[in-house]
Amino acid sequence: MGSSFGDLFRISTFGESHGGGVGVIVEGCPPRLNLDLNAIQAELDRRKPGQSKITTPRKEDDRVEILSGLLDGVTLGTPIAMVVRNKDQRPQDYKEMEVAFRPSHADATYQAKYGIQARSGGGRASARETIGRVAAGAIAKQLLAKAHGTEVIAWVKRIHTLEASIDPSTVSLEAVESNIVRCPDTAMAEQMIERIEAIGREGDSCGGVIECVVRGIPAGLGMPVFDKLEADLAKAVMSLPATKGFEIGSGFAGTLQKGSEHNDAFLPTADGTLHTATNNSGGIQGGISNGEAIVIRVAFKPTATIRKAQQTINASGAATTLEAKGRHDPCVLPRAVPMVEAMVALVLADHLLRQQGQCGLSSQW
Repeated sequence: MGSSFGDLFRISTFGESHGGGVGVIVEGCPPRLNLDLNAIQAELDRRKPGQSKITTPRKEDDRVEILSGLLDGVTLGTPIAMVVRNKDQRPQDYKEMEVAFRPSHADATYQAKYGIQARSGGGRASARETIGRVAAGAIAKQLLAKAHGTEVIAWVKRIHTLEASIDPSTVSLEAVESNIVRCPDTAMAEQMIERIEAIGREGDSCGGVIECVVRGIPAGLGMPVFDKLEADLAKAVMSLPATKGFEIGSGFAGTLQKGSEHNDAFLPTADGTLHTATNNSGGIQGGISNGEAIVIRVAFKPTATIRKAQQTINASGAATTLEAKGRHDPCVLPRAVPMVEAMVALVLADHLLRQQGQCGLSSQW
């Protein structure tokens, strides 16, 4: 019912923002995979609240408990269950929101669909639900790295009107993690931090764009027609909270080019693998990876819950004014970076298993 994702490498997340905890069940992970459990926790630490002055001050350690599916850190091939307990819960901060729908939040649509909702913190609509995705994505990342040396790196490309220019072929995780906004351009990162703080002081919020590169991905992943690799990537990242746009390769800018300008010319290689002179396709052609780096961008809207007074309605449909309380990110993008990486890794791990299941191990792998 909308809480599961993937085919062979499949996850199901559970839990609400201010409930007892949140977590995930991972099915289809191959057996005998040695997992670095510290790497799973490290990914959750990148996502957790309270990690810097530009994120929500909610204090959660987000310590993951692995309940099943492992023996001495090695996968058994059985479902892997992981949970993070909620500690710093303050449902009293949401009393006003029990009678007023937050503009552009999921309150009204959840109420219209179910006739009931967990309003404290947004319930399943809260970004806290992504804990399970990030934990599962950390496993997918390790699977991809061990299979092909694949690396998935995302970063903040734009905050509000401030945009950085980053080379996807050379960007490193260390550069991304060198500052609290997760923008590898140090000078631009300082401006972004100042912008987020200034907008936050106004009781307002801002959005932006996250860019992500996948390097070391083999050719051949993806399915024709409905399960094209870029289609599954789009669905994956657009299922994250606050997302409003997706681009791959040249994206919308490619519509301004002629075919002779946009086409990626193939070049001969010594080993017969595919290689192109340019990468306007973003590493995917015909829905199938061509071996070049996959480059995508995801647009995130401004955080819906803000302290400024807003006109809205209550559950009865009567007009009212809402000044939201609680602890909210003035900008979701710094914490969304590991979320984007996780969803991309989950798609690629799933398609890797699907490719092996249908076509076997390619000689080029």
